[in-house]
Order: sequence, then structure tokens, then C-alpha cells
Amino acid sequence: MAKELIFGHQNPDTDAIGTAIAYSYLQNKLGYDTEAVALGEANDETKYALNKFGFTAPRVIKTASNEVDAVMLVDHNEPQQSVSDIDKVKVTHVVDHHRIMNFNTADPLYYRAAPVGCTSTIMWQMYNEKEIEIPQDIAGIMLSAIISDTLLLKSPTTTDQDKEAVVSLANIAGVDYKEYGLKMLKAGTNIADKSEEDLIDLDAKSFELNGSNVRVAQINVVDLPEALERKDAFLQAMDEASKREGYDMFMLLITNILDSDSEALVVGSDESKAKFEKAFNAKLSDSEVKLPGVVSRKKQVVPPLTNAFEA
Repeated sequence: MAKELIFGHQNPDTDAIGTAIAYSYLQNKLGYDTEAVALGEANDETKYALNKFGFTAPRVIKTASNEVDAVMLVDHNEPQQSVSDIDKVKVTHVVDHHRIMNFNTADPLYYRAAPVGCTSTIMWQMYNEKEIEIPQDIAGIMLSAIISDTLLLKSPTTTDQDKEAVVSLANIAGVDYKEYGLKMLKAGTNIADKSEEDLIDLDAKSFELNGSNVRVAQINVVDLPEALERKDAFLQAMDEASKREGYDMFMLLITNILDSDSEALVVGSDESKAKFEKAFNAKLSDSEVKLPGVVSRKKQVVPPLTNAFEA
């Protein structure tokens, strides 16, 4: 059987990298020849989780077709979020928990998607269905992914399946998920030593919304006022990126992981800003707006933006 690469989205988070590792182990147990890779360097939070459970970060690839003919995707399906030459390889498997958009294949494939808080929750279900024992380190990295995506089960995306998976995986991994989870999340909130350019690209995704190219980035912090001291520099970096990459709107969501509140910074045309304000029923003041309780890009940001841009 020919080798296939497994990877998550660009600017990978703990779910993208952790689930790729877990899926590669599962698929190899089932007879496939796979390797988990990444479409970018691991962030601080992910590095903390990888180190905790004894993993080396997957190697980073820029293209896939120079290595393999087929790939498996986790934690994404939209082409603009995937490897640059996704159109030159065959996608044989997808495991995801996001919307399906602009995704087409020439051949039938295995596609598994569910509206849960994290792709690793689906992976946990797949291990159980296949009756494949989950090793301690794999359980740990899957647990880390769920904690990351659900903000320690506090995100509105959290489901009963996520909670059940966390308890099960924490037991296998041998950790107190609340204690470990808070340490891991805090490891990802150190922004002082990073430039604004790096921060707005650290966890960012592009979305095609009714012909508009919309960029949504998110950073997690424990001190929101301190992060907002860099507002002007963030806005400048976002504006420069928009001009360079052709974004019609760039939104940066700065989320306080301790109280689950966010502040949004927005640059773009007057028309796109008006659509943003309609989406959240909130008025921008000097390119800034408070979004209390908004922590999930997938559930609380992209859906209302989609509706507003398509209206």
C-alpha cells in the first residue's frame, strides 16, 4: 500500500497536530502506511503538549505531491486552509468538525464529520469503534487537543461526547485534566516575546464568504488589557497583511481564557465592517468591539459572518 500523509490545516493548532498524530497511529494499525506531518510549526501550547507526552513535533511540509499521490485530512476540509498543492493529490480520508465548503473530489472517499468540540473527540470514537487500544501518549495528545479546542470544556462548542472523551482519555493518560489543561492553555498565552505579525498569523484561517476573502485570527491571553496595549501595532500588521494577501476583511479575536470573553479588532472596507457589525449586532469603535462570551471561531464567529456576507 502506497504511503499517505496525514495533516491538519495551515497555522496548525493542538487539534490539527494532535489528531494527525492519533489518526496516523490508528490508520497504521489498520494496515495503512501513513505519516503525520504539519503545515506549519507547532505553537507554544502544542509544544507544551507534545513535550508532556513525549512526542517530537511532526515535520513541516510545504507541498505534498512531491512525496505522495494521496493524503488524509484532519480538522479541515476547505482547500484554502490546506496544503498549497491539494489539487494535485487524491484525498482519501477526511475527519473533521467544521463546516464543509468548496470541497470536491473526483473519487469516493471516507468522510467522517460531526458537530463536536474537537476532531480528537471523533478520533476517540473511532478508536473505540475499531476496538484499537489507545496508548498512553496518544491518549495524552488527543486529550490535549480536546482541552485546547473546547477551552477546558468551557467553549459553547463543547458536547457531552467531548466531556466523555476527556474523562476517558485523562484516565488513560494518567493526568488530572483540569490541572494539566490549565497549565497547557496558559503555556499558549505568552505573547510578549512575539511580534504582531507572528501573532496575527499564529492561529488564523481564511474563509471565502460570498466572494469575499475573510481572514479570522485568534490569540488566547490571560491579560486582555495588556494585549490591547498593542492595538495600534496589531491593526497596522493586519492592514499590511490584507493589502499583501488581498483580504477584504481581517478580524483578530483576542480571547481571555480565564473568563471566556473576547475583544475583536477589525480592518477592511467600510462595506465589510458594516457586515461585521450586522453579524454581531455590535458597533465598532476605532476598529474595536467587545464580544462577551465569544470564544469559538467555528461556532460563534464564522456562522454569523457567513450569514451577514451572504445577505
